[in-house]
Amino acid sequence: MKLMKIFFLKTCNKQHGFSYVEVLVAMFILSIAIVPAMEAIQSGIQGAGVHDSLTRQHYAMIKRMEEVQADSYGNLLSSAQTAGNATTPGSYSDPGGQTERVLVFLALYDADADPFTLVDPDNDGDGDVYTGDTSNLLWLRVALENSAKSMETLISR
Repeated sequence: MKLMKIFFLKTCNKQHGFSYVEVLVAMFILSIAIVPAMEAIQSGIQGAGVHDSLTRQHYAMIKRMEEVQADSYGNLLSSAQTAGNATTPGSYSDPGGQTERVLVFLALYDADADPFTLVDPDNDGDGDVYTGDTSNLLWLRVALENSAKSMETLISR
């Protein structure tokens, strides 16, 4: 009976709070779990920085493309003529030495197998490939210097 009474008192005795061992076990589990959680947060912060940079570059290219397209066709044709080919940046490009420099390429486009080789039929008699029937389309490419990021479009009269 005495044994039963001791057992009953021990089971009925309500414990308040946590024991030292329980706190140590909980801290150990949290310390193990916090390492992957911190690595996940670090990856997220780094990804946000990359996304911010890519977004800024994307909108810089869109802005420049819109600015160029808003100019008159005559000015664009003159810039394409000055550049002379599709690989030389034109006058709409940022000056050299800037970070995230935006390059603008303009060239005549004739929509055949090799779109940048123009043959002037000389219908207007001036011998200039940048005038007459061959100058109806301009190819526009906006790119970031030292990057594979670019955008292209065609402009017509």
